[in-house]
Amino acid sequence: METTGEAFKRLYGIMQKLRAPDGCPWDREQTPASVRGNLIEEAYECVEAINEGDQAHVKEELGDLYLLATFISYMYEQDGSFTVADVLGTVSDKLVRRHPHVFGQAQADTPDEVIRQWNDIKVSVEGRRRKDSALDSVSKALPPLEKAYKLQKAAAKAGFDWDDATGPWDKLAEEASEARAVCQAPQADRDRIEDELGDLLFSVVNVARKHKVDPALALHRALEKFSARFRHVEKRMAETGQPMAPGALAVMDGFWDEAKRQGL
Repeated sequence: METTGEAFKRLYGIMQKLRAPDGCPWDREQTPASVRGNLIEEAYECVEAINEGDQAHVKEELGDLYLLATFISYMYEQDGSFTVADVLGTVSDKLVRRHPHVFGQAQADTPDEVIRQWNDIKVSVEGRRRKDSALDSVSKALPPLEKAYKLQKAAAKAGFDWDDATGPWDKLAEEASEARAVCQAPQADRDRIEDELGDLLFSVVNVARKHKVDPALALHRALEKFSARFRHVEKRMAETGQPMAPGALAVMDGFWDEAKRQGL
């Protein structure tokens, strides 16, 4: 069986071969920009595998993430920006530097103390610019749902938060009422509808956060559930020789309820 070092060396060698002049035409023409979206997709597929508890699938998806990280790093190595070894060395150095309570003499006995120490090291040791706002720590590149969650967490850490979950639930009801009124108004303004629906979605994220639930993971679970039930409806409609059409909604609803009873 390969050691961890041998396994990574083999992956690196395969990547070198794929990007070589006599390698794969598709792999050779890729750039960091062309495959950056795959990072997000593969990360979500890995999350899905973890949620399913399928260890073989988790192993495969983690491998895809290692592949992409190595693939992109090697592209930069080829153009002389930095090497794959530089990438690995940088993250190792960072881990040691930001864990002085493990690798040095500092004291940090709770997760909150570790986080405070981590952030202080970024400024005092690494020379990062101290943030002008508590929200500056949230990446602008995040998808909207994840960004909303992170922004709310950052604001809450600064003390701007509800005392308990009652406030977010009341706010959600308020925003739902306002959004419904705007959507049902005669000659509804599209910008106003978008604004109110945005407030409603932001409120849902707040409710999830106060219940210690990652809204992206919750939505991912809902999507999987919807997909399983809808596929069941499609299958049952085909079995009974009925077309998927608006006029058959009552029948489709019945099969949907059947899927729910089956635990889908």
